[in-house]
Amino acid sequence: MRKLGTLLVAVVVLSIVGAAQAEDQKAAKALFNGKNLDGWSYHLVDPNVKMEDVWRVEDGVLICKGAPLGYLVTKEAFKDFCLVVEWRWPAGKEAGNSGVLLRISGEPIGFMPRCVEAQLKHGSAGDIWAFRGFSLTGPADRLRKIENHKELGTFVGVGKSKNAEKEQGEWNQYVIKLVGDTMTVEVNGERLSEASGLDVAAGPIGLQSEGGEIHFRKVELIPLEAN
Repeated sequence: MRKLGTLLVAVVVLSIVGAAQAEDQKAAKALFNGKNLDGWSYHLVDPNVKMEDVWRVEDGVLICKGAPLGYLVTKEAFKDFCLVVEWRWPAGKEAGNSGVLLRISGEPIGFMPRCVEAQLKHGSAGDIWAFRGFSLTGPADRLRKIENHKELGTFVGVGKSKNAEKEQGEWNQYVIKLVGDTMTVEVNGERLSEASGLDVAAGPIGLQSEGGEIHFRKVELIPLEAN
């Protein structure tokens, strides 16, 4: 009888865990479907260039040429979420710059809108930046401010604690959590930075074209709720 009771408890526990896992899977939203760019729009500094001239999908991978400057942008807006992005800088080519743009608001000025960014520049993944007046603060020892930049004006950010990127040609993973006014980022399983005091409003998500070919194979979002 005792063994039967233990077995029943185990079955119930497994059922609950399975249901929870299924619910998590339902909650995850693939922003990139691995086939095409349905659900996305774009902005480029050259209005004569088309989206397909810069971004294409091959074998389930989203390839960004890196020029001209601009970004892909979701048609849907998001406020509080966990975003998983997998990317690589292709081997044999010069690694460049890019970024994951979050809570985009207003019209872009040049190639950058008002937003907070999880940096993708090779060697700098894990940095957080806020542009066009987007508010941000963070640890004093890693807080940065760039003033009077030729194209971006004045902007602020938080530097990563260390480098966690893999070798060029290998896939990296970003886990970006943005809840309320707080943002944390992990690169390849290591938490590298945190920012607070962020503007709280829903906005689209963007992937930058910024001077170097970059590949993406996963862009997946799980909605969260602020406490």
